Parts: sequence; C-alpha cells; structure tokens
Amino acid sequence: MSPGKTLQPVLKMKVDELFLRWLSEDATQRLLHECLRAVQAPQGAPNVAVSADAAMPAPAPGGPGPPAAPAAPGPRPEPHSRRTRRPAVRRGGRGCAEVQTWPELQGTPGLSVGGIPTFYFPRGRPVGPVSKDGAIRAVETAFALLPLQRARLEDMGNVAKACGCPLYWKGPLFYRAGGRRGGSVSVHTFVAMWRRILQDCHDEEARFLHLLASPGCDFLEQEDFVPFLQDVVESHPGLAFLKEAPEFHSCYITTLLPPLWLRPLWGQVSRAICSLLPWTQVRGCPQVRTDERTLRSWSGRISYNELRRSHFLQVVARLEEEADLSLTSGLFCYEHVYVIYCTFRELDTDCDLLLGNCDLARHRDHAISDKMIDRIFSGAVMRDRTAQRAGKMSYEDFVWFLLSEEDKTTPTSIEYWFRCMDLDGDGALSAFELEFFYEEQSRRLRSLDVEPLPFPDCLCQMLDLVRPRTQGRITLGDLKRCRLLAPIFFDTFFNVDKYLDREQHEQLALPGDGDGPELSDWDRFAAAEYRLLVAEEAAAQLWEDGSDTDEPSPGKQQPSGLRPQRPFWEASGAELLEEEDDLWPA
Repeated sequence: MSPGKTLQPVLKMKVDELFLRWLSEDATQRLLHECLRAVQAPQGAPNVAVSADAAMPAPAPGGPGPPAAPAAPGPRPEPHSRRTRRPAVRRGGRGCAEVQTWPELQGTPGLSVGGIPTFYFPRGRPVGPVSKDGAIRAVETAFALLPLQRARLEDMGNVAKACGCPLYWKGPLFYRAGGRRGGSVSVHTFVAMWRRILQDCHDEEARFLHLLASPGCDFLEQEDFVPFLQDVVESHPGLAFLKEAPEFHSCYITTLLPPLWLRPLWGQVSRAICSLLPWTQVRGCPQVRTDERTLRSWSGRISYNELRRSHFLQVVARLEEEADLSLTSGLFCYEHVYVIYCTFRELDTDCDLLLGNCDLARHRDHAISDKMIDRIFSGAVMRDRTAQRAGKMSYEDFVWFLLSEEDKTTPTSIEYWFRCMDLDGDGALSAFELEFFYEEQSRRLRSLDVEPLPFPDCLCQMLDLVRPRTQGRITLGDLKRCRLLAPIFFDTFFNVDKYLDREQHEQLALPGDGDGPELSDWDRFAAAEYRLLVAEEAAAQLWEDGSDTDEPSPGKQQPSGLRPQRPFWEASGAELLEEEDDLWPA
C-alpha cells in the first residue's frame, strides 16, 4: 500500500462479490435448477424433493453432520399484504426440502427449464462462436515477415493491424505479451496471449482494458496508461521534436493523465459534435444530458462500463490520421500541454516542481480567495499525499486544479469544487458553509469599491439558480443537474474576477447560440493563453535580438511543412509567432 492511503471498507461491494461467488457455484446452480423444475411441474404431480445437501458443504470425515431442521411451526394468520405468495418450503428430517407449487405459478412463460440465462457480460456479450483460427493465422503471417519471427516494439504496428486493432495499440500488445524496452517477443508467446484475450474478451473495450490493466484487475488506474502514452509520445510523427528532450516526456505524460478523468471526451473526437448535443429544459434551468462521453471516476479507476460509455478508443484510433497534434483539439493537443506547463512554471518561482499556498494564490492575480486556497491544501482534493503532507502541491495536482478552475461545467470539476466547499463532509452545502466563503468574497469586493449583495439576498439568488430538491441544502446532484450554471454558483463564492466579469456582462452564453461549433470554457482559455504566451515570447526575443523586423501579418498562413518541429522551450519568438498565426488565422 502506498504511503498516505488508508483502508476504507466498502461493505456493499464485498457483499455483492460474495453473493456472485455463491451464485456461480455448481451446487447452487443445481439447487436452482431443481427448484425451477419443481415450480414448473404440472398440476397434480407429486412434490419434488430437492436435496439441500447439494448446496451445503460436505462435513469433514468423522465430523458431525448438519444440524437437524427445526419442527415446522404451526399455522399463522395470513398477513394483510398485496405481495405475491411464494411457494411454501418444508424441511424434512434428512436435510431435504419439499417445494410446494402454487397453481398460479405453474406454466409461467419466460422461465428456462435448463437454467437462468446469463445476463451479465462484463467483458462484452458474445455474438456467436468466435473463430480464432483466422485471427491467429493473420498474426502468424505478420510474424513470418520478421527476422526469427520475433517482434520488437517498433515492429508491432503491422502486428496490431493483423490483430484488427488500431495502430497505437501496439505498445499495450507488446508489453502484455511480456515484451520489455529494447527487447522482443516471439510469435508463440504473442499467439498464446492473443488467443486468451480473444477467448475471454468479446469487444474492443474489454480487450483494451485487459491489455493495459495489471494482472488480475478489472479496472484501469492512471499508472496503467503511462506505457501506452509513452509509446505515443515516442512514436507519433507529430511529436517527433520531443525526441530531442526526453526529460520532458514524463511532464508531457503527467499533463495528459488528468484530462482522461476531467475533460469530456465526446468533445475531443470533433468539435463539430458539440453542435449536435440535445438541449433540454429541466425545471427552468438549461442543461445538457448527463450521460457525457467521458472517462470519469473520482476513485481514479476506470471500469469496463465507463470505458464503453466514453469515446476514448475512437480518439486513440484517430491518432494515426492526425499528422500534426498541434492542430488537433482534445486529449493529445500539444497546445494545451504548452499552456498548462507554462502556467505552472510561472507560479513555481523556486523551480522545485512544487507549489505552496502563496504560489497558488498568485494564480490569475490572486483571483481565488484565501479560504479556498487553504481548503485545496487541506487535502480535500489532493491526490499526491506525500506533497500534501509537506504543505505543497505537485504538478499533477496542479493540472487537476487548473482544468477544474478554467472549466467548471464538467462533472468531475463540479465534484472538485463541491468537495472544497463541503466543510463538514456531509454531502450537502448548507447556508453556514456558503456564508463562510462569501464573507471573504464580500471583503474583497469592498476593497475594489464594489458594494456586495447582502448574504441573505445572495443566498436567495443561488437557491433560485440551482433549485435544490431539498430546501436550504444544495447537494452534488443539484449542481450536476444544472451544470451549465455551476460556474456562476462557484465563482460567486470564491473567484472575484470571474464574478465581476459575469456581473458586468450580465449575460450567459449558452452552447449552441452561435452559428459555429461552441468551444468549451477550457478550449477558450487555452486558446487565449496560448496566443498571449506566444506573443510575450516573441516580444521578448525581438527585444533581446534588437531586431526591427516587422511582425508577420495576422492573416499570413504558413504551410504545415514550415512549422517549427522543435519544443517550445527551444523555438525562437519569431517562429512561435508564425506558429500562432498558422493556428489562429484572423
């Protein structure tokens, strides 16, 4: 167990696990089959004796047998209940149960005489008998073209295609077959592994999870994605310039991991999908459907069903079609990594890759209240417990913070800020907790010569905005139901700059109002920050060089072949400005 983590028993999960284990035992299945046959027995047939010993463990040799069943109780008055009567079961003296069938249950349609049909398929529903011979022959053919029929990591692209998988599954396939960096895998080892996966996993989500997950686990954690992302960084042609700075790979991968849980992946496939979202009106509050296509789990684990509900595998499949990741939007967008990393470096004055309270408070010119900064460092949302105990914030936790701060409409970001505001941890925000944060917000507004609303009036506005189901208590579900208005709620209590900005504009821009596809709050922030960072770097470079060269015109378009293929920390200011013009034409 990693330091800082404590055991938290989850009773329901353990009970479900034990129940499913008991239900899958052969003795239990035989007992259920005999009971079903007894229920379906024709009227007038003699009672069927079902052996209860089949479902009991056999006694030890020489040990005592099972205890005798108690005598049948006398007749009791029938309770006044509308529930359907169940078959009466009488225990015999030798551990046998006599099942008495009711006439209304005889001949019930839909019951299988052979047994209860399987209805739970965690690894995909089998569509029919799978012919593995053809798939294995295709894999053997791909290995036959390799020297000594052994594949290295760089040779796994053709093998992945032979398996019918996207190109960038090659890393998970290689490492699952026992490959190591700088080594190779034989055809026999790979075929044995792939045959087991075809036998046990019946859809691509289950196969991908089985390839990445640790042995014996049916879920994914953040660490499981690291080898996969490392292979993408090292082999994607759009990130070829990162080969000159291998020390930056870990930082790049660390930046990519939190968006898997925070950012909606339906927006990462294509921005045009945003214009097709079904908008509804619920209780007067505009909102979007809650079944977002996102990998989201506050526990840090991704299950089969969560992976199926997301579009993550579609994003992975599109990677081989994207030649330049600086132009793509979403998870692997290099522009977003640039913004996050530069924002962190601006706050990290001592360059130790850790932030303190004072460092984080300088974000956006002290826009966030001190009380909220203290709540963040209290451990309510920290994941790196080692840094948290030292009173610091790691780079990974800063990525979580920045994504949650700049886009408060995602479900995970709402959970992030709700945890911070829930001081007593009872799962609801009371008037006391809201007033606790609003006091500092009022003082900061007065320091800016802005008269704040009295707290009772502010509370009434927020209750009308959220419309909680329980009067006077705002729960996490209430905020998620009107998540497009969640930024207004949160900014009112701890972000004075965004609160004033919304008050001055006095309007709420809803997605779908414009003619083109609507960008998320994070996309707008990243685009604005990227332009600002590039312009500042270009101005600083021109000042150092003393050059009088005119800046490129905003509408100038640079061919993709002339775009600098070097990391941003080595590119000159003029090159970065040209790249900005290419990405954001006027």
